[in-house]
Amino acid sequence: MKSSSCSLTEIQQQIDEVTRFLSITLNIANAHTVEFYTHDVWKRFVAVSPEDVLLAVGSGNHQQREPQHRRSEQPSTTFGFCNDTKRLVDTQELVQAAEEHSLPGLGLCMSRENLLQDLRDMRSESGTPEETVAAFEPDEFMTSKKSHEVQSMSEVVACLAQHCGVNQVIDVGSGKGYLSSFLSLQYALRVYGIDSSSTNTHGAQERNRKLKKFSKAYQKHTKAARTQAEATHSPQEELIEKKTGLNGDEDVFSGNGPRIRSQEEERVLTSSSDINPTVEGRSEQIPETDELFLSALSVDVIQPASPRVPPSQLSAEERERRKRENLERKAQSRADSTGAVFSPLTSYVTAETELRDLINELEDAVMVGLHTCGDLAPSTLRMFVAKPELAAVCSVGCCYHLLSEEFDHGGQKCLQSVCGFPLSQYLRDQSCFCGRNARMSACLALERVALGQGIQMESLFYRAVLHVILRDHYSSYKSEKRVGNVYSKAKSFVDYVRRALRRLELDESKLSDSDIQDYHNTYRVRMDEMHAFNMLKVTLAPCIEGLILLDRLCYLKEQEDVSFSALVQLFDPLLSPRCYAVIGLKNDGKRTTS
Repeated sequence: MKSSSCSLTEIQQQIDEVTRFLSITLNIANAHTVEFYTHDVWKRFVAVSPEDVLLAVGSGNHQQREPQHRRSEQPSTTFGFCNDTKRLVDTQELVQAAEEHSLPGLGLCMSRENLLQDLRDMRSESGTPEETVAAFEPDEFMTSKKSHEVQSMSEVVACLAQHCGVNQVIDVGSGKGYLSSFLSLQYALRVYGIDSSSTNTHGAQERNRKLKKFSKAYQKHTKAARTQAEATHSPQEELIEKKTGLNGDEDVFSGNGPRIRSQEEERVLTSSSDINPTVEGRSEQIPETDELFLSALSVDVIQPASPRVPPSQLSAEERERRKRENLERKAQSRADSTGAVFSPLTSYVTAETELRDLINELEDAVMVGLHTCGDLAPSTLRMFVAKPELAAVCSVGCCYHLLSEEFDHGGQKCLQSVCGFPLSQYLRDQSCFCGRNARMSACLALERVALGQGIQMESLFYRAVLHVILRDHYSSYKSEKRVGNVYSKAKSFVDYVRRALRRLELDESKLSDSDIQDYHNTYRVRMDEMHAFNMLKVTLAPCIEGLILLDRLCYLKEQEDVSFSALVQLFDPLLSPRCYAVIGLKNDGKRTTS
């Protein structure tokens, strides 16, 4: 690949830089917010004021940096931490170092556009014609976030499949099947979606059936409308219709203006509306997708009418158009004969999973995963390396806090024979360890927080003060029982504490309402400390995520039969914070080495 020149040695050097930075700063990320006041976390790790931290983190410009203390008083520091006390004394130095040790700062990532261009260039050099597909917009039945992810990733996956000369895609952790359905409908690929939840599998199958039905109607209607416009409309007629509308109905079709449906169409659309997909993401409001999708269809979709014209009366342009449509139909027929379809399967997948036991018709394929949780993302990469039938991989992970760690002796145990982190032999030899709280911090979205879509501070504050109450009045404050999400139901701090005590099965009569409120008032003045500390965690988040992803890239670079591997930014981080894909290609005659 032209756009990727990073060797294994260069990746290892960058990993060394990031691990050195995190060896100094990781204590911040691993501090538990619940214990913020009981362990006096602020004084343990930070020697500056909360105001200084918030100013440095929010300034966004660290080029003209002034020290927070006079130089004569400035202690020797590493990444802003005092070498003697190990406390943060220069926030601006820390923020600047964090930017330099993030994936954008390291400059290791490929852009999606460069990857696609490289794949297209190699396809043209090999003489393989570029395939064309009919447009099918997923915005009609997905949220803007999911639509952005599916469209961006599916184009990359389709290019990988064409580059490798394969027609099968295996979507691991396919969930509700949006990516799988789109790859099948838009790119005529045979997709096997594997998910551990039978509910997801059944829902994906039913959703795909409906989407397939309506996508055909949508494409047929679009083609019919285009054909009718080309065959019957003169420029003068089009101008008249823009002014008066078709059939005397003003603004029915008026250029790019609104379209008003007839009563008959409204009845048809209302009776035909049966799509009701559910989309991931708690913060997104899902529109009435049935109406949005079907509003693009007219009654002509249900009852198309195209008058037949004798061939002798056709113009040269019309004959050329019909010839082109015949070729398109033949191409679609070939796609149908290859079995372009989405087949949802239910199975719990690990690195040891034998794909041929799940897929009888397994051929060479591309393996993909869109926001595969925890250990499933590294398992996807292990499968890609181990299975000769897998020609390429495109994996976007998420939920780093669910990763198992090989060298986390006091943490989550590996459910399988291998753990999710570290994946590369290079970091395994160093016994690299992050910690669950640090991995939780890696899930924070710096870009969103920077725009004010911040952390729910009050709920964190309530939980930390509750921990003080449990320490002072209940001997079981270190109980394994979880408080859970009682904040969303609480009307006040007093109500929150009482709900939490009942959830923990503790005697709430030991405290009066005024006792509880006194705790709130005492610690309320220190809430800015918690806010500033969490902003430090947000600042470190891209560096921790970077280490996890560099470990996965390093793993692919270590494999002899992997000819190309890269980190590629697929998504806009504001729309989809987990925006990086690990991409790999196997070594054979069709591919070039990086």
